[in-house]
Amino acid sequence: MSFKVSGGKIEDGIVFGNAFDKYGSKNPIVKWIMSGFDSSLEHFVVHANPETIHEVGCGEGFWVNKWNSQGLKAVGSDFSHDVISLARENATAANLMPDVFNVKSIYDLKEGIDSADLIVCCEVMEHLEEPDKAMKILQSLVDKYLIISVPREPIWCALNMARGKYIRNFGNTPGHIQHWSKKSFIKFIQSYFKVIEVSSPFPWTMLLCVPYEQK
Repeated sequence: MSFKVSGGKIEDGIVFGNAFDKYGSKNPIVKWIMSGFDSSLEHFVVHANPETIHEVGCGEGFWVNKWNSQGLKAVGSDFSHDVISLARENATAANLMPDVFNVKSIYDLKEGIDSADLIVCCEVMEHLEEPDKAMKILQSLVDKYLIISVPREPIWCALNMARGKYIRNFGNTPGHIQHWSKKSFIKFIQSYFKVIEVSSPFPWTMLLCVPYEQK
């Protein structure tokens, strides 16, 4: 069954969703890259052993649907009406509940209502104009664990340049307005959470974190 993606559209001036179905790609390089990301994320989820998961910036719902199909209790949110519509379509096509997806910006999430044992926030921070504000909101939502990831720079832009993409913008992916190296991202996150494990699936930095003080 095909997985519907947005095609990297723009809503409210922000690029959202996936330009192509990277999880269903037959390209061996894409498959290798995504295998590394998937393995790191799955390892961290097993470590967290959550009863509830909230994926902030869930896109078309690939991971929320996968976790729910595994018997976990997962919900997803994203600022884009279009991408949440696709997430619900993908859930329905997989015989899963579509109402686990909600249209909400990260800035509008509320403690209690949107909290979960595990908050997953992958490929979101690089799109935000106010990453510090977003991190403070994530602090209020995390009951036990946070998994967070961003593209690793300058590798990400260099890879885009190498494949002839976004040359005029020096390889910067449309919509990416924040850029972190592995070291700088760890330092940034440590201002808000205790980092307990670091993974580097090429070409990302992914962190497993816990609050400095339990709520």
